[in-house]
Amino acid sequence: MDKNLTLNPNEVVAFLKKNPQDFTREDLLHFICEQGIRMIDFMYPAEDGRVKTLNFTVNSLAYAETVLTEGERVDGSSLFPSFIEAGNSDLYVIPRYRTAFVDPFNEIPTLCFLCSFFDKSGQPFDCAPHATLLRAEKAFETSTGLEFEAMGELEYYVICDQDPLFPATDQKGYHESEPFAKMNDFRRACMDHVAKTGGQIKYGHSEVGNFTLDGKIYEQNEIEFLPCPVETAADQLLLAKWVIRNLAYHYNLDVSFAPKITTGKAGSGMHIHMRLMKNGRNATLGQDGKLSDEARRAIAGLMKMAPSITAFGNKNPTSYFRLVPHQEAPTNVCWGDCNRSALVRVPLGWSSGTDMCHATNLQEPSTPHDTTAKQTFEMRSPDCSADIYQLMAGLCVAARIGLEMPEEEALKLARETYVDMDIHKSENASRLATLEQLPTCCAESAQCLAKDRAVYEACDVFRPRMIDGILKALKAHEDANLHEAARHNEGLMHQLVAQYFYCG
Repeated sequence: MDKNLTLNPNEVVAFLKKNPQDFTREDLLHFICEQGIRMIDFMYPAEDGRVKTLNFTVNSLAYAETVLTEGERVDGSSLFPSFIEAGNSDLYVIPRYRTAFVDPFNEIPTLCFLCSFFDKSGQPFDCAPHATLLRAEKAFETSTGLEFEAMGELEYYVICDQDPLFPATDQKGYHESEPFAKMNDFRRACMDHVAKTGGQIKYGHSEVGNFTLDGKIYEQNEIEFLPCPVETAADQLLLAKWVIRNLAYHYNLDVSFAPKITTGKAGSGMHIHMRLMKNGRNATLGQDGKLSDEARRAIAGLMKMAPSITAFGNKNPTSYFRLVPHQEAPTNVCWGDCNRSALVRVPLGWSSGTDMCHATNLQEPSTPHDTTAKQTFEMRSPDCSADIYQLMAGLCVAARIGLEMPEEEALKLARETYVDMDIHKSENASRLATLEQLPTCCAESAQCLAKDRAVYEACDVFRPRMIDGILKALKAHEDANLHEAARHNEGLMHQLVAQYFYCG
């Protein structure tokens, strides 16, 4: 019995009894016939990071086969205006079979796929974020002999009418239960629907942020995923945002993934956990159960590239209103164990050697368990303004750079940037002063990317015109002094919140 298939909530997996990466065209045509599928939807992110959709009616089995085999052409100049001109704009979209799922919202039985872009010569479109991630993943594996896996934490606010009963405690919503948390049922429904699209969810919970404003409750939630190949991790985050927004619309609720929606309250991040794999084993841990030298070197790469990574992970001015002290968001380039004030955190990894299940349940015999797969390291600066594929590609490049550095140089950088304290406490001001600061606005982020662009363009990962487009978009915000201006102008803050409320 394959335990990964048993109880799988994705209808296609459950019906075919196959792992998604093994889906064939014949499998999917069989599913279409047996399950009465009447429509096929192609889905893909455009330059703005949102999911776009192309609908097909299943007129016949022959037409369904044509759609799955040949894909369709689309207007690339509308999807990627920074990279494609209208005079030469056609692109192909081709479905990736492993992403198949049944639309959980459409009353008409609809089979959905995420798609890849190809140009007129039949080559992957070079500025497609998904293709960029594939190149980053390949370069990482070729250089290091390791596999790069990831998982995301998706934080968001749900907004509903104020309820006078059982009011929540302001900014104390972490893991709150009903009736003080009002949106737990909605989050559970979101998790169920995300799982139906193929999302491998680890858990969900209410988060720190909650407040009332203008008769509305703002309640922060989080859904976290399980580690998987980095391409799949990006796909799951993309679809999860699509699911949460659709379900909110059906519930007559509002949702925001914006990094900051008011001052003085918790912002929403999109933390990315990473692990290094080799031959099915988590190489993030060494034989002694401690963080491996490979992991420390990869973290050194993240430290080296951290300022420019914000160009992929923090794409609008409100991103930098979140990266301030005392809000559990990073401000400086450092890392540490279990340290939420650090940019990169190494969370608890079940490496104590104690059978805690037996200690809690004495009727269970004490048995050895391999828990090494759980260990990750977490980048805490990104938020949902990110293009998730560009961000994952940037992290992949940074980890590779750390592993390509001379070993002693990388380990030295890791030692110099390690912190074992809350760097924002006044007694640690001297240590804080030694740490490089993250960019404070899009303009600074653009400067950092311009300085580091050759690193990202190496190994043909990021194409120069993609970097040019990112730089142009960041500079267009003209936000060099925006944070200070908003501190003295409440109306400006409201304007920014409204402008970026539905970002990502």
